[in-house]
Amino acid sequence: MTWLIVSLTLRQLLGQRRTWLLVLLALAPVLIAVIFRLTTDGVRDPREFVADGVMSNVMINLVLPLAALIFGTAALGQEFEDGTAPYLFAKPLARWRIAVAKVLAAWMGTAGVVGASVLATGVIALVGGTMDLIVPAFMVAAVLGALAYAALFVCLSVLFERALVIGLIYVFVWEALITSLAPGAAYLSVRAYTLGVARALADTPATIFSAQLGGAASFGALALVVLLTLGYAIRRLGSLEIARRA
Repeated sequence: MTWLIVSLTLRQLLGQRRTWLLVLLALAPVLIAVIFRLTTDGVRDPREFVADGVMSNVMINLVLPLAALIFGTAALGQEFEDGTAPYLFAKPLARWRIAVAKVLAAWMGTAGVVGASVLATGVIALVGGTMDLIVPAFMVAAVLGALAYAALFVCLSVLFERALVIGLIYVFVWEALITSLAPGAAYLSVRAYTLGVARALADTPATIFSAQLGGAASFGALALVVLLTLGYAIRRLGSLEIARRA
């Protein structure tokens, strides 16, 4: 039953119009990589362009959180908006399974879109040169970051009716603005954790790509985000009055 909910939710998410907008957004880094290949003068190191430029500033800073936000808030929030939540929760299925299924669906959708974009962007920009471990490192980091973001945004959809708005504030105000002005805020940023994982796995010189947080701390922080947000979502669902919320 859990995997049935996952498949049905994925079908629902991928069938939405906003998903096609996400696909277009995910194509932006690929287009940037194509332009780079066509116009590069050979002065800038392609590894720096990919890792510190496109992957960090566009993929992890923009595409990943927005994709996770759209999928994460819709995975369960759509049930409340459509009024189908009472039917879902009336099934003889533990609510923790429902929460896990929704997070898995949001994670798979996000990882699929972002992972494909990371692979295409890296291969196009680095083919024919030194690739190091930049592409696989960012793919793994994006997949792990997608899981943390998915759990966080599914949790927000349980707690708030305007989860999408709150998620946008987190992504653009907290992660994009505040962490740049106050570096210490990175310790509460999924984006910073994701970049820390990428830096640890890529093992590139600091001149190519660097991150605020170390690898061990970043892996642990991502795991903690998933456990805390998923656990809290399960707890809230267990006591939530679905008929009233719907």
